[in-house]
Amino acid sequence: MRWWDIGPVLELERVLFPDDAWSKGLFWSELAHARGAGANRRYVVAEDAKGSVVGYAGLAAIDGTGDVQTIAVAYEHWSTGLGARLLAELLTTATAFECREVLLEVRVDNTRAQRLYERFGFEPVGVRRGYYQPGNVDALVMRLSDPNSAVQGMTHGSQS
Repeated sequence: MRWWDIGPVLELERVLFPDDAWSKGLFWSELAHARGAGANRRYVVAEDAKGSVVGYAGLAAIDGTGDVQTIAVAYEHWSTGLGARLLAELLTTATAFECREVLLEVRVDNTRAQRLYERFGFEPVGVRRGYYQPGNVDALVMRLSDPNSAVQGMTHGSQS
């Protein structure tokens, strides 16, 4: 993801997450940490054949722990495998950042995303009450204890 992707990403963000969409400033701040010698973030976009942004994802890596900051896929691209490809890219990034584990939060009512994360080996480890505001929706915290193994499994065809 580059600065010129922020506009299209924000449009998709507002459609997918109308109650708790990220701000332009937050995306700018995250991208600022994705460049240079001390970079500890990676953000990617997926485009369709026309060059339109149809998905995006981001990871932060701090002290050996990766944190999936965001992952989103346009409705018309659900069930195409795009979410899995974006997650695989983040896990490859976590391995490159030498992360020993990867964490994420997912809405407790988003069972579709939870199933995707479970396919990659993430396990529930806790709940953050009222994490998503303003709707006061709880977040399920999930953890992948060995992103390197998950990446190796993906390259050997064990992930679907």
